[in-house]
Amino acid sequence: MDRGERELDSRSLAALLSSLLSQLLVSLFILLPSSGSTSNDRVFPLLHHILSTSEIATCLSLSLSRKRKRTRQTEHDVPDDGDGTRPKPDQLGRFDSAIPGSPDSFRTCFKMTSSTFEWLSTLLEPLLECRDPVGSPLNLPAETRLGIGIFRLATGSDYPEISRRFGVSEPVTKFCIKQFCRVLCTNFRFWVGFPTPNELEMVSSEFKTLTGLPNCCGIIDCPRFNIVTSDGYQSNSQNILQEESIAAQIVVDSSSRILSIIAGFRGEKGNSRILKSSTLCKDIEDGNLLNLPPAHVDDVGIPQYLVGGGGYPLLPWLLVPFVDPIAGSCEEHFNEVHGLMRLSAVRTVASLRNWGVLSKPIEADVKTVVAYIGACSILHNAMLMREDYSAFHGGAVDDSLLEQSSQYYRDTGFEGNLIETKASEIRRTLANRVTKLH
Repeated sequence: MDRGERELDSRSLAALLSSLLSQLLVSLFILLPSSGSTSNDRVFPLLHHILSTSEIATCLSLSLSRKRKRTRQTEHDVPDDGDGTRPKPDQLGRFDSAIPGSPDSFRTCFKMTSSTFEWLSTLLEPLLECRDPVGSPLNLPAETRLGIGIFRLATGSDYPEISRRFGVSEPVTKFCIKQFCRVLCTNFRFWVGFPTPNELEMVSSEFKTLTGLPNCCGIIDCPRFNIVTSDGYQSNSQNILQEESIAAQIVVDSSSRILSIIAGFRGEKGNSRILKSSTLCKDIEDGNLLNLPPAHVDDVGIPQYLVGGGGYPLLPWLLVPFVDPIAGSCEEHFNEVHGLMRLSAVRTVASLRNWGVLSKPIEADVKTVVAYIGACSILHNAMLMREDYSAFHGGAVDDSLLEQSSQYYRDTGFEGNLIETKASEIRRTLANRVTKLH
């Protein structure tokens, strides 16, 4: 067995171990009855809190691949780019020239610090390298593969531009981007997942510290991202393109960490209809989530609940603002606190839009766009954990952003006399509580 074959076996074994360990962790949390988590949000379920455990597992598998010292490739080591040609000698190692020298430029190109980039490269190395096209290994280091993928997400650059920048063919560029998103959304999807009951107590404790209100377990919002698709009709040898949008339902905590996300809904649907069709709603109404005992305020039981904008219905587990409150009233005070809590979701949405690929209409199919949204969300949480705020929206959050989700109509599918009465009592009790604390 030659050196190349030994390295390939090492990479494959490392990737296999990392993938199996990740999936084992996922399975364990699915099976544990105390987790409070089900297969909610099919695209990116499960738990963020095992990030450190995942790192340990991946690092164990990395020990197999890191035994070899990475050296710069020579021309005869490089395969065809996929189009029957080899890169020119001055294109080899082009990745070095693709990395900006200054920290500010690095953040502009990759939306993260160089230390975060290096951490991700080490963490993802075996998974990025193990699934090259059969019989056509790319022989690209993990740093290059990662750079291509993150550069696409961070800047939204098209394939030809990325191909030129990194000195690889467009087919290789597309492969690296797709592989990077697949690795994140498959092997690390538990970085964005609904918390366990114990973790939810910590989330609600943080909201209570912020507002004085008990049992708030997150803020729900539903941003839209524009996409450009082909309708399949040909005119003058060109496809007719049409623009539409995709909705992504998210739940975040007070620090803007994403607790739950599901993407892929048609954007013209209202927030209420999207919520009603989601597994998050089903799990809550079936008692699988937000099922801890209520907190009592003025002898009224306050169940665990989420907070949402005016595009959502008023439910016992989902509180929305009062409409047209009287100045100085408890309703107005409640709306002020309600808006304060919602700021964390607004910041999260603004930061997701700050990724270049999500900041403008995306020319891709729905499946690819969902993968982009998922990858950016996973990176969002990972960078929060590392206290790397390079990709975060730095501007002020104004009222227009706060009320943006309310433009989407809500249907009456949830309403009922008993539900409305109970929800109104809970909201009124909390409004009076706010006034006492005001």
